[in-house]
Amino acid sequence: MSISHWPEAERPREKLLLQGAASLSDAELLAIFLRTGVKGKSAVDLARDLLTTFGSLRALLESDEKAFCSAHGLGSAKYAQLQAVLEMSRRHLQASIEKGDAMERPEQVKNYLASQLRHHQREVFACLFLDNKHRVLKYEALFFGTINAAAVYPREVVAKALEHNAAAVILAHNHPSGVAEPSMADQHITERLKTALEMIEVRVLDHMIVGDLEIVSFAERGLL
Repeated sequence: MSISHWPEAERPREKLLLQGAASLSDAELLAIFLRTGVKGKSAVDLARDLLTTFGSLRALLESDEKAFCSAHGLGSAKYAQLQAVLEMSRRHLQASIEKGDAMERPEQVKNYLASQLRHHQREVFACLFLDNKHRVLKYEALFFGTINAAAVYPREVVAKALEHNAAAVILAHNHPSGVAEPSMADQHITERLKTALEMIEVRVLDHMIVGDLEIVSFAERGLL
């Protein structure tokens, strides 16, 4: 049965407008994105099939173009549309931390860093460069490694801090394993970076490790 023949309160779009996006299931949200189904299946039925195929909504959203387009009912146009939606989400999160003191918005900073780093299949080390009022000047992914390590060079971080005229930085990297617990190597490079940046009077405010289900903050753990 076409969604247009469903009771109005059960239609995903109407349900969203009446109850808010948070009230919808993953399949219902995906159905709104898909807009239409395929022959013999409504958009919701197709969405459920896709979630089963990919295993989860996150896996679908983070799939590459080849995997995405190989699924029934999807294609390059939908892939481009999805990438645009994801990029708008990242830019919205960035805008939310650019005004005012970033340290007063720890959850927003975590959400932004997760949006930038969580989907990578290899380790990526990045920095948020801040001014003297802790407003974000620039986010940069600086080092790219393997599935479990990335070589980090303090000299390059110092050079970037000078380039952006930063007064402080928030360090960040992901753990592709999904476990966000800091390793001894993580603690060691944090100390090296703190020492190097202190030479140019730039403070390290935090080092956040992005895992699969959580983000660990060195500042919150008392590790800085």
